[in-house]
Amino acid sequence: MMDENLAKLRALLAAHAQRAAKAPPVKAQARGESQRRACGDKLRAVVRPLLDVVMGELRNAGYEASTRDHTDRENAYPSVALSFTPRVSGAAGSLFALASALIFRYDPRHGVVAHADVKPAPTARPTTATGARFGTIGVDALSAEWVETKTLNFIEAVLKAN
Repeated sequence: MMDENLAKLRALLAAHAQRAAKAPPVKAQARGESQRRACGDKLRAVVRPLLDVVMGELRNAGYEASTRDHTDRENAYPSVALSFTPRVSGAAGSLFALASALIFRYDPRHGVVAHADVKPAPTARPTTATGARFGTIGVDALSAEWVETKTLNFIEAVLKAN
């Protein structure tokens, strides 16, 4: 870098450091922020382990499956998801269909929402994928049994659609 550009860069960084030092102190967390964090912790502790077990079982059965964990993001509501791609029989043997997803996410008005996006296998005629809310439950009432029920309902819907 040229000396004059390097000097400009240093001046910009020094000015930013001065402004940051004069910034007002960060306010205490709002009530909604603490609820969001509590739900993220609950999703991480209850939902994620169950989805990991289901993912392992699906993979052992020869299906494609993965989980996504977005419980620690600062700019979005926390969520945990299971993606599942079933095998379908085709002319060339075993093929894979489109990936379907089950998402457990925090909604400040409803608590935890289970949303399923079931996609049928592509066929000669066009079909539309369906996304449906599988249920809602309060953050405090979230339990392993509820997650298991919603997950089994999702897998059953995907296998029926394919």
